[in-house]
Amino acid sequence: MRLTPQWQARLRDNAPYVTLVVLVLLVGVFQPSFLDPDTLVLLAGDTATLFIMGAGLTFVIMLGGIDLSVQAVASLASVVMATTLPFAGGACVLIAVAAGVLAGLVSGIAQTRLRIPSFIATLAVSGVAAACALVLSGTRSVPIPPGLRETAFAWAAGRSFGVPNDIIVALVVLAISLFVERSTVFGRWSIAVGAGEPAALVAGVPVNRVKVLALCVSGGLAALAGVVMAARLSSGSPTLANEFLLPSVAAVCVGGTALTGGVGSVLRTMVGALIVSVVRIGMTFINVDPFAQQIVFGAVLVLAVAATIDRSKIPIVK
Repeated sequence: MRLTPQWQARLRDNAPYVTLVVLVLLVGVFQPSFLDPDTLVLLAGDTATLFIMGAGLTFVIMLGGIDLSVQAVASLASVVMATTLPFAGGACVLIAVAAGVLAGLVSGIAQTRLRIPSFIATLAVSGVAAACALVLSGTRSVPIPPGLRETAFAWAAGRSFGVPNDIIVALVVLAISLFVERSTVFGRWSIAVGAGEPAALVAGVPVNRVKVLALCVSGGLAALAGVVMAARLSSGSPTLANEFLLPSVAAVCVGGTALTGGVGSVLRTMVGALIVSVVRIGMTFINVDPFAQQIVFGAVLVLAVAATIDRSKIPIVK
C-alpha cells in the first residue's frame, strides 16, 4: 500500500517526536532506572547546552549553510569568561557572548563579501578561535573561584524550584528563538532564503544581511553554551566543547531541519537534541563503549540527512 504525499509529509513531520518516545521507552526497558525522575532531570540538564548551541546553528542550516565553528567558539567563550571574570565580574558573560558574535560576524563577512562557502569560512574561523583560546588560556584550564561561581553564575549553575538553572536558560533561549523564527522579519527571511535564494533576491530580501545575522546568532548562542558549560564545570578550557560539533549538527538534522535549507524549526532542534542525549546517555546505561558512541552519532547523522534533504536542490551530488 502506497502512502499519499500528505501522509508521507505527516509521518515525516512527526517522526522526531515518535523517535524520542520510542528511544526513551526502549532504554527504559533495558534499564528501568533510566526512567527515574532524577535521571530524566539529568538528561534534560545535559541536553540544555547542546540545545543552546543547536538553536543558533538551526538558523544557519535553515539558510542552507553550515557553521563548523560552534565548538571552537564555545570553548573560546569559556576561556574569555573565566579570564575576564576577576576584573569584569558578571559583565564577563557579555564579553564572552560578544566574542562569539564577533566570530560569527567574521564568518559572515568572509562568506558574503569574499564569496567563500560557509563551510570553508566557518572552518577557518574555527581554527582561529581555537588558537585564540589556547593562547589566552596558556593551553590550560582556567578555574573559576568557588565564591565567584556562586555569585556570578547562580543563574546557570544553581537550581530554582528544584530544577537546574541551565534547563531554565535553555527554555528561555527556546522561547526567544521561537519568537524570532515565527514573529520577526528575520525569521521569515531565513525560511525564504533557504527555500530559494534566487527567488528571495528577486523578492527584495537582503540575502547577505540575513546570512551575516544568522552566523552572528549562531556564534552568540555557541558562546552562551560555552559560558553555561564553564559555569557548570567551574572552569573555562580551550578544549571544553571539542566533542560538541557532531552532536549539535546531528541534533539539528535529527529534529528535521534540512541541510539544504528552507525547512526546519528551533522547536524541532530541541527534540533532536533530546534524541541525541537519549542515545548518548542510553548507550552509557547499557554499557556501550564510549569510543563507539561517535560511530553511532555518525550513523544517526547520515540517516537524518538522508531523510530530510531536499534532493531537488542538488540534482548532482559531488
